[in-house]
Amino acid sequence: MTPHPSTVPARDRTPLRRARRGSVLLAAAILAAGCAADSDAAGTPPTTAVTSSPTVSSTSAPEEFDASAIPALPPVPAPPGATVECRYTEGGPATPQARFSKVATVSTAGTVKITLVTTAGSIPVVLDRAKAPCAVNSFINLARQGFYNGSACDRLVDEPGTRVFTCGDPTGTGTGGPGYRFADEYPVTVTSQTNGFLTPVLHPRGTLAMASDGRADNNGSRFLLFFGDSVLPAQYTVFGTIGESGLPLLDAAAAAGHDGALESVGGRPLTPVVINRVI
Repeated sequence: MTPHPSTVPARDRTPLRRARRGSVLLAAAILAAGCAADSDAAGTPPTTAVTSSPTVSSTSAPEEFDASAIPALPPVPAPPGATVECRYTEGGPATPQARFSKVATVSTAGTVKITLVTTAGSIPVVLDRAKAPCAVNSFINLARQGFYNGSACDRLVDEPGTRVFTCGDPTGTGTGGPGYRFADEYPVTVTSQTNGFLTPVLHPRGTLAMASDGRADNNGSRFLLFFGDSVLPAQYTVFGTIGESGLPLLDAAAAAGHDGALESVGGRPLTPVVINRVI
C-alpha cells in the first residue's frame, strides 16, 4: 500500500514542520494507506505474511513526543436537535454483510458504556452521541450482531506522535467491512481546511475514532484505538473515549512491537489483540 496522494502535500504545507513533520507524514501515510483497504476502491490488499526475517519494531521505552505546537481537536458543537437522521448506504466490502437500516433516527444526547472483551483484557469504552450519533449507532448495531466477535486488530503503529491500534475488520486483514457506509461527523465537519486539506490536530491518548482512507463519508466498521497522543489530519470521526483501565492493557500489548510486514509503516501486533465479544 502507498500513502494516499492527497495527504502528503498537506503535511508539507502546515506549521507542523516546526514540531514533528516526520511524525505527521508517518501518521498520514499509515492511516490513509491502511484504511484504504476498507473501501470500495481498496486495490491490492496489504501484505500480511511475515517474511523469514521480519522487521520487528523497537520494544524500548517510547521516545518523548512534544505536542505543545500541535492544535487541539476543535470544540464539540451543540447538536442540531434532540435527534438526527442517519443514513447508511450499501457499499464497500461485506465480510459478512451486516444488517442495517438505511435511515435511522437516533438521539444526540448521552453516552453509552460498553466493553471490548479482548485477548489483551477487558477494555472499557464510552461512546459519545453528542460527538457522533451516527457512528455510535452504527457501532452499537454491529456489536449487537456479534460482527466484531473474533476479529483481530490488524495494525499497530507505535512511532513517536502516532500510537494507535486499527481494529474492526472481521477478516483481520484490513480489507473487510460491514457492507455499508455512512457520513463523517465531528471533527471532520467542523474543521477548517488549508489549501483544500483538513488541519492536522492532536488526537489525545484514549481517543476512539472511526478509521478512514481520507475520502469523504466513507466510514464502515474499522476503528482506531489511540493509546498515545497522535498527530493526524482531522479526517477521522471521533465517537468516544477509551476507559483509563483499558489504556495500560493497550500499552502492554503494544510493548512487544509489530512485525513490520505491512507495505507501509506499522505492522501486525506481535502480541495479538483479538476482540472476543463486545458487551
